[in-house]
Amino acid sequence: MSMIDYDELIAGFKTLLKDNNLKFTTQRELILRALYENEGHFTPEDIYNIIKRENPRLNIGIATVYRTLGLLEESGMVNSISFDAKGKKYELGLKKHHDHLVCIRCGRLIEFFDETIEKRQEEIAAQHGFKMLDHSMTIDGICSKCQ
Repeated sequence: MSMIDYDELIAGFKTLLKDNNLKFTTQRELILRALYENEGHFTPEDIYNIIKRENPRLNIGIATVYRTLGLLEESGMVNSISFDAKGKKYELGLKKHHDHLVCIRCGRLIEFFDETIEKRQEEIAAQHGFKMLDHSMTIDGICSKCQ
């Protein structure tokens, strides 16, 4: 699960909404909760379907999911990986740093962390007098199931 307490996450979310003159609603909370409670990477449609499955009577539109994810991504609470024309997949942005292997056939995402790669990136930035603030690495390829 995520490394941050849910109450802390919601407090930050409420502040974000208030700063953007938006109301804290059940629908918006459920979008964040879906990411918090489910490991993995999700399209907006996946998140919408999780919410509808767990709350069949709830009135929520897919546009609300897209807008809320956009706001959460802008704030850094949520990260996304782009799949070109296929759109984005989202994950909670508060997990320990990791990079991704992406299957171009089935869309499978594999998270990995490699200390050597991390150190090398810092060295390269330093060699160029560059102050690295953040980075993301995505390696596109074909997973073992699709090969």
